[in-house]
Amino acid sequence: MNQATGLTRIIKAAGYSWGGLRAAWKNEAAFRQEIALLVVAIILASWLDVTIIERILLIGSVVLIVAFEIINSAIEAVVDRIGTERHELSGRAKDMGSAAVLIMILLALFVWVSVLWSHFSRYIS
Repeated sequence: MNQATGLTRIIKAAGYSWGGLRAAWKNEAAFRQEIALLVVAIILASWLDVTIIERILLIGSVVLIVAFEIINSAIEAVVDRIGTERHELSGRAKDMGSAAVLIMILLALFVWVSVLWSHFSRYIS
């Protein structure tokens, strides 16, 4: 049983989290692609003349994609650890994790289109 408390517990937890990020980077191509997308999103959101709230929404929507990808990868790893044989529940769990990532991608797309449309629609007319 883990007896760590206080600052020691926080430091250990941060180490486990860092290990999770390293594992995602090493083993998940989608995670690496989404990190590249996040870097581009941060650069674009910083360059655009938008409010701080809009900038947070733009960047935050892409951060959510990355976070949900980590959760999806964790679900897939647990399912694969349990067994390689096909099972309806295993397939359902993997599909639902993937669906969650898709929902976050659609949310990010909606946020980016909405913010960009509100700022650039005057130039289109």
